[in-house]
Amino acid sequence: MTDPFWPGDHRAGDLFSGAAFLRAMVSVETTWLAALVEAQVAPMEAETDLSGFIGSADVEPLAAGAEDSGNPVTGLVKLLRTRTGDPVAQWLHRGLTSQDVLDTALILCLRDALAHIRTELDRQIGVLTELTARYRLTPMLARTLTQPALPSTVGAKTASWLTGVLDAADVLAAVPVLPVQVGGAAGTLAASTELTGSPDRAVALSETFARRLGLTPATPWHSTRSIVTRTGDALVTCCDAWGHIAADTATGSRREIGEFAEGNGGGSSTMPHKDNPVLSVLIRRTAITAPHLAAILHSASAASVDERADGGWHAEWSALRTLTRRTVVAASHTGELLAGLGIDTERAAANLDTAGDLLGEQRTMATLTGRPAGPDYTGASEHLVQAALQRAHRHLDGAV
Repeated sequence: MTDPFWPGDHRAGDLFSGAAFLRAMVSVETTWLAALVEAQVAPMEAETDLSGFIGSADVEPLAAGAEDSGNPVTGLVKLLRTRTGDPVAQWLHRGLTSQDVLDTALILCLRDALAHIRTELDRQIGVLTELTARYRLTPMLARTLTQPALPSTVGAKTASWLTGVLDAADVLAAVPVLPVQVGGAAGTLAASTELTGSPDRAVALSETFARRLGLTPATPWHSTRSIVTRTGDALVTCCDAWGHIAADTATGSRREIGEFAEGNGGGSSTMPHKDNPVLSVLIRRTAITAPHLAAILHSASAASVDERADGGWHAEWSALRTLTRRTVVAASHTGELLAGLGIDTERAAANLDTAGDLLGEQRTMATLTGRPAGPDYTGASEHLVQAALQRAHRHLDGAV
């Protein structure tokens, strides 16, 4: 996919693309047939790999036809039945409803994207750990509300970035194992119970389906959307952490500050002297827009009604896809930014030296305690940096 309205979208590749979503829906239908056969509900001849019956050329017409029923599953099932014939057509989709197929396909697309993001987070943690260790004692000016505040270190700043990324990784890891969706027409497994002959066998069929897909068995969540909102919130937390890094980098790369520089700055169409922090700009763009996409997911969840929401469910799909792809892109941008980040230690020291009197607070503390003021005023920065590094090493050791 490419999107001229979202530079960098190509970095997400096929993840959660229209073609990937179609393949996921076909995989759901294929796996359900196999589960029916394994449960001895359908004949062995019904088990068929349906992927060969659908191709990328079908994405556009199925998307256009989805307007008729409000979702793409109805058209997909009709097309597959036409192309396969009996006994596959006879057993295809039996016991499922459109929401089962669509929700489970969304989960499959999410699974691939989340795995990609987790890998990117681990790489970022590795790079930030190296930067923090290298610059842990390098002098730098700390600023608050845009103004000089106190002496600090480069390592203290990168440790703050590292902590944010570690927090994001923890939040993403806390997302529940992704569940399958099987409820049938009204979330009661009525059709599956009829097909198998008992409620217990219907539940077992659902569990077989989940196992074959590599997902977690779950009771139907047709109108209980916490898995969607929790995942969306985790994605936003990642974007928040990267936005902080990007904002600091963009600010620090201003010519009058000059403490940071992107490895490959971007040029201008009219000003040849420009070296724009393009990666930082694009990351900040994502951090600014991601929360609003997650808000759509929460609004949709809150609009759940009956056993299938009339509009709330439909509002999720595009928002979830867009949020996920944009998070993947921002992960890539942040990884590239950190890998090529230039740190001008001489400029950082010079900015600190020319910031003026920063030790008024230190003198006040010395008056209160009666102890003489020390040679610097970086407090427990070294201990805080070490705590961040230890946490990062624990994370990386656990990721191996």
